[in-house]
Amino acid sequence: MILSPFEWTIAKRYMLPGRGEAFIALVAGISLIAVMLGVAALVIVMSVMNGFRGELIDKIVGLNGHAIIQMYGGRLGNWQNVLEEVRDTPGVTRASPLIETPLLATFNGRAEAIVVRGNTAEDIARMKPQVLRGNLDSLRPDLDDVAIGSRLAENLGIGIGDTLTIWNPQGRATPFGTVPRQVGYTVTAIFEIGIYDYDKAFVVMPIPNAQTLLLTGDTISMIEVKTTDPDTVRETLTPLARKLQGQAEIHDWKSINASLFDALQIERVAMFFVLSIIVLVAVFNILSSLIMLVRSKTRDIAILRTMGATRKSLLKVFVTVGFTIGAIGTVAGLILGAVVLIFRQPIVHVIEILTGENLWDPSIRFLTELPSRTDPVEVTMIVLLALILSFLATLYPAMKAASTDPVQVLRYE
Repeated sequence: MILSPFEWTIAKRYMLPGRGEAFIALVAGISLIAVMLGVAALVIVMSVMNGFRGELIDKIVGLNGHAIIQMYGGRLGNWQNVLEEVRDTPGVTRASPLIETPLLATFNGRAEAIVVRGNTAEDIARMKPQVLRGNLDSLRPDLDDVAIGSRLAENLGIGIGDTLTIWNPQGRATPFGTVPRQVGYTVTAIFEIGIYDYDKAFVVMPIPNAQTLLLTGDTISMIEVKTTDPDTVRETLTPLARKLQGQAEIHDWKSINASLFDALQIERVAMFFVLSIIVLVAVFNILSSLIMLVRSKTRDIAILRTMGATRKSLLKVFVTVGFTIGAIGTVAGLILGAVVLIFRQPIVHVIEILTGENLWDPSIRFLTELPSRTDPVEVTMIVLLALILSFLATLYPAMKAASTDPVQVLRYE
């Protein structure tokens, strides 16, 4: 497909039609813009969906680990022995005891459902990058201090230094029934994980404080496990699952969030297929513009044939013209997609101002801002799709031009 100087000269002439061929130039320009928009749409949507999935995995796995081990009955008594066994499992990089229980919290007459989360000192220290206000240094077993999510703080109207009252329905037994246990905790830190459901419910405290609040003694709810590779967590923990069979269940992050990530995967495939139709429509524009170009240049093609131009040369010329339109549109689409992804958050804000609607409500979409992660493999697939379709669209008009019979065209000239 290497063009000779003669073929390249003809191809450049046909890529820039003269004044009398403005309509053909317009159709070719529309084709280029259509390819650009189709490629940009694919890059933007697939990057945003990859970002959405990646952010969810990072935030969910970052907070909950790659798997949890939960005893039957919800309480783990001899957890120290089980914890050592988990840590000795090949492929496990970290294992921590954890308490997680849904309760009720009140402040100044407002009430919210919360999840009390008892963590070790090491796990609490890992949350420091997520702290918006205050600090985590005072979260010690000898102090009644807690850290709460940013959305929970907003819903309750609570700030640093205020007292949060947590209600435990399993309180003291009296002749009149069980009296719920009420404990006041000072809020010393407000954090933001970035997932709305976590930020509106989580109250973090040391494990001994959570055990005291829940009146559970020296027991925990579960063991949080982190492995070398989150994608192979199930294979890594299979030997451990056999050892704990009948005592506990192991749930990895994939099974815990299976419905969410399965829905995201199906949506990614569906969106790629639907948006590929945009590129296909753009390719039909290339096909139509080339057909019109061949029709308008029939006499020129016949003259070139009489001057010695071969069918192969004409085939290469028109394939080059159409393929160049597709290639330029593809490159422009990549640039446009990159620009939109870089400025995606300001673009969302502008659209929100113009429409008066909240397009990225974190209570619906889990995350607090529009994410993006560009996969080079997917971008390569998009580019190849656009280029291959552009090439295929050139074949029919190019073969039509190459099969032009100069005798029939010039008979009456």
